[in-house]
Amino acid sequence: MIPVTEFRQFSEQQPAFRVLKPWWDVFTDYLSVAMLMIGVFGCTLQVMQDKIICLPKRVQPAQNHSSVSNVSQAVVSTTPLPPPKPSPTNPTTVEMKGLKTDLDLQQYSFINQMCYERALHWYAKYFPYLVLIHTLVFMLCSNFWFKFPGSSSKIEHFISILGKCFDSPWTTRALSEVSGEDSEEKDNRKNSMNRSNTVQSGPEGSLVNSQSLKSIPEKFVVDKSTAGALDKKEGEQAKALFEKVKKFRLHVEEGDILYAMYVRQTVLKVIKFLIIIAYNSALVSKVQFTVDCNVDIQDMTGYKNFSCNHTMAHLFSKLSFCYLCFVSIYGLTCLYTLYWLFYRSLREYSFEYVRQETGIDDIPDVKNDFAFMLHMIDQYDPLYSKRFAVFLSEVSENKLKQLNLNNEWTPDKLRQKLQTNAHNRLELPLIMLSGLPDTVFEITELQSLKLEIIKNVMIPATIAQLDNLQELSLHQCSVKIHSAALSFLKENLKVLSVKFDDMRELPPWMYGLRNLEELYLVGSLSHDISKNITLESLRDLKSLKILSIKSNVSKIPQAVVDVSSHLQKMCIHNDGTKLVMLNNLKKMTNLTELELVHCDLERIPHAVFSLLSLQELDLKENNLKSIEEIVSFQHLRKLTVLKLWYNSITYIPEHIKKLTSLERLFFSHNKIEVLPSHLFLCNKIRYLDLSYNDIRFIPPEIGVLQSLQYFSITCNKVESLPDELYFCKKLKTLKIGKNSLSVLSPKIGNLLFLSYLDVKGNHFEILPPELGDCRALKRAGLVVEDALFETLPSDVREQMKAE
Repeated sequence: MIPVTEFRQFSEQQPAFRVLKPWWDVFTDYLSVAMLMIGVFGCTLQVMQDKIICLPKRVQPAQNHSSVSNVSQAVVSTTPLPPPKPSPTNPTTVEMKGLKTDLDLQQYSFINQMCYERALHWYAKYFPYLVLIHTLVFMLCSNFWFKFPGSSSKIEHFISILGKCFDSPWTTRALSEVSGEDSEEKDNRKNSMNRSNTVQSGPEGSLVNSQSLKSIPEKFVVDKSTAGALDKKEGEQAKALFEKVKKFRLHVEEGDILYAMYVRQTVLKVIKFLIIIAYNSALVSKVQFTVDCNVDIQDMTGYKNFSCNHTMAHLFSKLSFCYLCFVSIYGLTCLYTLYWLFYRSLREYSFEYVRQETGIDDIPDVKNDFAFMLHMIDQYDPLYSKRFAVFLSEVSENKLKQLNLNNEWTPDKLRQKLQTNAHNRLELPLIMLSGLPDTVFEITELQSLKLEIIKNVMIPATIAQLDNLQELSLHQCSVKIHSAALSFLKENLKVLSVKFDDMRELPPWMYGLRNLEELYLVGSLSHDISKNITLESLRDLKSLKILSIKSNVSKIPQAVVDVSSHLQKMCIHNDGTKLVMLNNLKKMTNLTELELVHCDLERIPHAVFSLLSLQELDLKENNLKSIEEIVSFQHLRKLTVLKLWYNSITYIPEHIKKLTSLERLFFSHNKIEVLPSHLFLCNKIRYLDLSYNDIRFIPPEIGVLQSLQYFSITCNKVESLPDELYFCKKLKTLKIGKNSLSVLSPKIGNLLFLSYLDVKGNHFEILPPELGDCRALKRAGLVVEDALFETLPSDVREQMKAE
């Protein structure tokens, strides 16, 4: 007998593919095996046993004839006939006699073959082969989608990822933590999900106690007690799985070839079932035990009519009925499969039950081939889909990244990055990380936290451990914040800096920081300030003292005016966008510092002259050519710092002499040619920067500035310095480089406090030895060509090189 294992290749597939075989496919596979055994058994009988046995028919002679014919009439008989009895009309029986030869065995073998081919019905002859062929077709149809290149590649990839997701330690950990919650915790989570958010939430990047925070239970948050549950290697493997799942999802959701292939093969099996039932039911009666055969071979045997016995007819008849039963059950199962395919929407798959059971609310629904495979997986074991869903959750991925971050960035490693920032605070800068490590909140001495180019930042409630935290910088970061963390920041945060590319990155929770004193915004806002709705909430910052906006606004936002009563410093860096309608400045009566940088101003705004408390004014990088309005500054009694640098100013009006309170004056990077003597009537000036102009002459009146400590005329056209300059004995910094000077007066020795001297880029041939009298001047503070430095006496050089 032929072993069934020989047909394994027709249905062989990878063992892992069993997860994509629902119960009906498994059931029909067993039916196929049963039908295959029927076919193999029948074929084996056909080969091993005689197919048909034929004998000549015994014929009675006719009553109206005197002799008995040797040619027999075909009579069907199932048992041997007894010898005919004598009768009155036929007293004797004629014995049948054929042609006797020495080839009797060959004769009847020939007759058996002839009658098998001519007299036996084709269905009775080929029934086992039909069963075998039909069964193989069924088996091929059931497994074709596992073999077809367009579908098998997706299936293999899916099974590979599914197995890794199922066995991943991260999956086990995530689900075990969820299942470890008691029923009370789950009920509390569900109730909290139904309540509306009590804290502000913003679009994409800013979220306070929002739905995504509830998408994972509190126990799912990574803490130090469980941080060691997943080692670094396992964490990296889980991270790679998240990437594979993302790419696979994008690939398989593009089409529905798996669904179409499965539907087609199921339809083909149903059509095959109907055909088999139709013709088998009609032909099964053709399998008979006895068959009449008429073979014209009298010349060889002496007989023409034979009665034949089909030896396997009885068995084949029973096998055919059994086969029809199996096919009927097979067909009904296929019809149920079609009903399942068309009754349910298999091109869409919802993880709603997984979301309800696990509490991971951000698991997305899928479609097309991805959805179809998940439906098939559910027929095998819904646990596979549940564990697979963990790797579709963005929150789960973020938690894994969080765990990896915590393992990578230990507190000791973070402490090595601490530095002191411009505000003299102990700062921790974190740049281009995948998230915010929880270990940051173990550095209790931290005063400033700077986060730059970090996506999906989650500020947890543990930030409350940073008792000394006062400053937070968010540069191109998408930030979510826990409600408890927001409460802490409301009370403790003093400085907030936000750099953004899109207005949606502006965290709306920043408007609730009631104790915030300094706010720095850097990014692109709408040219129409009325469209910047979010800025209208600035009025709630009652403690705000410093506001800096580096953007492209066309006018001062009304929200800024609303906080003007307590605003002390305002900076607008406009990147060249023209700033108009500055009358609102008049309302900022308490403003002490004002910076209008790169605002395309052609004149000094008149509204500035109403700011009686103003102490510092910076109009850097504008388009100022004339500053005749400077006369109005005399009303600003407290103005001590005036920065008019990086403009196109051609002259300084004599009215500047009225600004007697000025202490620091910046005129660098302009087009000034003449330096008026009236300037030096501002005798309180301590800092005077006239670098990068076209000045040729320094008036001797400069000697009046007895408080002068910083004087720069770098990169001008000055040919000589007045001796009166050296009367300014408090000078600490003197920059006269890149001019046309040829002689440096020995009187420079009078500047006993001079610590920085730039003379490089002139026409000096020798330096005066009197530089040695400037005891505070060292080699590091002397900017000069090396060859020119060597002209100094050796003792002076040694003095300057000494520490």
